[in-house]
Amino acid sequence: MKVYTRKNAAVGYLTLKAMQRAMDSKRRKRRSGFRVAAYVGLGLVSAGLLAAVLALALRRKHGDVEEIVVVEDEIVGEVVTTPEPVPAT
Repeated sequence: MKVYTRKNAAVGYLTLKAMQRAMDSKRRKRRSGFRVAAYVGLGLVSAGLLAAVLALALRRKHGDVEEIVVVEDEIVGEVVTTPEPVPAT
């Protein structure tokens, strides 16, 4: 029984050529312009969302500080009224 036959040689040759083509196509593979534009757009949208969330967080933090200052300036528990006139008798 022969190990080296025409059929085995053809299968081996075709397998090697297919592997070589696959490796070459991976090396030369370029991204299409549409795909690059989609990635850039997705990056810009992500950065915009991150900036918006950060701005909201800072605004809320800044707003809480102002409320605390207003509460500290108020007089709590005292009623401030004008003095009543003294009746003349």
